[in-house]
Amino acid sequence: MLKHNEPSPPWNEQRLSILPIQRLGWRDAAILLFGYIALDWASYIHPLHGLNITPWSPAPALGLVFLIRFGRHAVFPLILAIVLADLWIRDLPAALPVSMGHAVLLSLGYWAIAEILRRRLASIGIFGDRQGLFEWTAIIACGTLLISLAFVSMLVAGTLIPAGAWYEALVRYWVGDSVGVLITMPILWMLFDERGRAQLGMMLRTWEVAGYVLGASAALGLSFGLSNAAHSSFFYVLFLPVAWAAARQGLAGAVLSAAIVQVGIIGSVELLGFPAVTILEIQILAVVLVLFGFFIGIVVDEKQRVSAELRQTLRLAAAGEMAGALAHELNQPLTALTTYGAACERLLKQGDSGARLYDTVSRMVAESHRAADVLRRLRDFFRTGATRLEPVELGELLAGAVKPFAGKLEKLAVELTVDAGRPCTLLADRLQLEVVLRNLLSNAIDAVSDRPPGQRRIRVAARPAGVGRVRLSIEDTGIGLSAVSATQSFEPFRSSKSTGLGLGLAISRAIVEAHGGSLWAEVADHGLFQLELPTEGMIEDVA
Repeated sequence: MLKHNEPSPPWNEQRLSILPIQRLGWRDAAILLFGYIALDWASYIHPLHGLNITPWSPAPALGLVFLIRFGRHAVFPLILAIVLADLWIRDLPAALPVSMGHAVLLSLGYWAIAEILRRRLASIGIFGDRQGLFEWTAIIACGTLLISLAFVSMLVAGTLIPAGAWYEALVRYWVGDSVGVLITMPILWMLFDERGRAQLGMMLRTWEVAGYVLGASAALGLSFGLSNAAHSSFFYVLFLPVAWAAARQGLAGAVLSAAIVQVGIIGSVELLGFPAVTILEIQILAVVLVLFGFFIGIVVDEKQRVSAELRQTLRLAAAGEMAGALAHELNQPLTALTTYGAACERLLKQGDSGARLYDTVSRMVAESHRAADVLRRLRDFFRTGATRLEPVELGELLAGAVKPFAGKLEKLAVELTVDAGRPCTLLADRLQLEVVLRNLLSNAIDAVSDRPPGQRRIRVAARPAGVGRVRLSIEDTGIGLSAVSATQSFEPFRSSKSTGLGLGLAISRAIVEAHGGSLWAEVADHGLFQLELPTEGMIEDVA
């Protein structure tokens, strides 16, 4: 079950085997009808032979979005929209039956593209990852090319275009359609998706959107202001605002900035009176620009998803480490509670209600407080990194860390030597440092367990390491670490144990660094870990 505070999936993720067909209502049909005509009117610039062959054709993108969402139910409204656009915008350049035939051809072609997209990309989301982006681009490019071939051939057959202009018409229609769909479809999909609208609304309420607009305006001014009608040598400047938006907001930011830049490009070339050939060249560059932005946005989104998954995994792993630490720390007080409880039962059976019973009950209360303290302090560290510092004598710390391993050491015939050195007091969280020492000792025991009997030795020694610092060495007669393994041993999820999570050393280092110390592995022919900590005197001097 998802918790209320967990973020919802991004607008571009649809984790379904296939996108479901929705019911097309009158309102949806009206939006498709009037939206298609409005986009066709807005993009009717430099038309070839008075037809809908323009350098930019965003209307088919709207048709594709509706065909993906509503399936075949959106085909008839799309046919009607294409015919009405011909009638109102282009004064019906062909006879009505011919125009209807063109509309049927285009609508069926777009429906085929929509079905391929719906079935091919639904499992990973519409442009949900890099593979999805490549597939989506290829489907759009190939699909619009086939539609362009059929449509332009039909125009030539109907003498609406001279036979000698077939190639020019094909290139212009294909570029206009593919550019319009590749650039416009993502923003339209975002607008018709509930999560997409919410994400777009959040972005529009931030100052960064104004920065995108200003950046795009400046880049457009620099690009077209220093260029001429023959070429656009400063067009690469437009990559900056798109890359910025993609890096900051992921794919959603790239989609929004691409739409802003495209509107700016069309407005600029119309204002400056660029010829159709130059606009066509600019639109090809615009596709490269937009796909570049989409790619960056998808990479950013993937990185954020992986980071979120890694954080969740680390939280779960930390919970596992905390459970192991609690098992170590709670074992002794729980055993003592059992012993004291049994003693109380015996005393009560004997009729003793005096000082001995009171002393036993007091010990039970103290052990219960100790258990609660262990639970609370380890929980606080694993949740927030908090530590509760108190004076801890180093010898007592080492004795407490070694005590739980007495039985295992005897069973495996491991010789353990502990040299606490000169008396030293740390200002530390005893429970947390015991977790670190026990993890290091457990690793050392595992390392020597494969050695022959008589060669299983572990030595823990403490010595001064400068003013106000002490260094602990945990050595064992295991095989030791290479330079690579010494570095990688502290990386999360790297473990040489078949049953290990590979997080013990990573969490131990985090605890030590929270105490102002350091933990590292030495490269040697035997196991050697070094742990350096500030003493209480050192901390007082700094304070």
